[in-house]
Amino acid sequence: MKNIKDYDLNDLKEELVNIGEKPFRAEQIFKWLYQEKVKSFDEMTNLSLELREKLKQNYTFCNFNILKKQESKDGTIKYLFDVLDENAIETVLMSYHHGYSICVSSQIGCKMGCKFCASTGIDFVRNLSSGEIIEQLLAVEQDTGVKISNIVFMGIGEPLNNYNNVINSIRIMNNPKGLNIGARHISISTSGLVPGINRLANENIQCTLSISLHATNNEKRSSMMPINNAFPIEELMQACKDYIEKTHRRISFEYALAKDNNDNLEDAKELVKLLKGMNCHVNLIPINKIENGDFIKSSNENIMKFRDYLNDHGIVATIRRELGSDIDAACGQLRRTALNKH
Repeated sequence: MKNIKDYDLNDLKEELVNIGEKPFRAEQIFKWLYQEKVKSFDEMTNLSLELREKLKQNYTFCNFNILKKQESKDGTIKYLFDVLDENAIETVLMSYHHGYSICVSSQIGCKMGCKFCASTGIDFVRNLSSGEIIEQLLAVEQDTGVKISNIVFMGIGEPLNNYNNVINSIRIMNNPKGLNIGARHISISTSGLVPGINRLANENIQCTLSISLHATNNEKRSSMMPINNAFPIEELMQACKDYIEKTHRRISFEYALAKDNNDNLEDAKELVKLLKGMNCHVNLIPINKIENGDFIKSSNENIMKFRDYLNDHGIVATIRRELGSDIDAACGQLRRTALNKH
């Protein structure tokens, strides 16, 4: 059966017409799902019993089960969710001064093979559906009672490798009759899938694009991120420039600093040269140690020197606040530990 949360509003209207119902019922169902956040068709009390039964016969509700929940000393909460087919994914809730952010997964496993990421150790299983992406947010809100205002596609998987489902889920999140989360509060992170970046530029969605860069030359980047062999830096940078020109939106570049690898002054100089003149921001990330990983976190002194050099040379750079590292919920740490325990 189909997951009722897989449909955006227009598609749900078509679905209901196909089962002999009026399209306005879709708006009622949307309200129950995303504003009232009910967990069953039985709770949709302004629908007739007959319609509720018809919905039960045709659609599932896809309520995730919490297999494990860990809370960090900084308040970050990491969830291991049962996605109802003997697979599991991780989702992280983070608290900031501006509200609550959620880091969602887009795939079960990942094909990208980035050497600094714990998800590398897990085979790719499948894409998450739009409804499974949405359900992460709903399940966390139902568990905690908080209102989530920001979404980052930085969990397990490569969002642009699951393009259609990710974009559809964003349309549901963004819809005023859905979750009503502004697109500017939604970030998509990619390891550098150029065709996906080019497609995204034409979507007319005001979300933020984050590029995992992590190195300034092809040799070093390919050693960290095999995707660079398919889409080298020159091609990636051109796609980023085209994206900025078409959307008039700033790109965020993620740069994870690893000791004696990509954190010296020469790297900072090369990064300035690479990004000069672009409407961008650099997020410096202290790389997190993972099981069997080759990379070690750069020293705080080096990280600050790197940031200061970029800022002094016209590239806006900030150091990302590290959240949840004590429960393996920080950048690059998702998936492996929890699934091994599952």
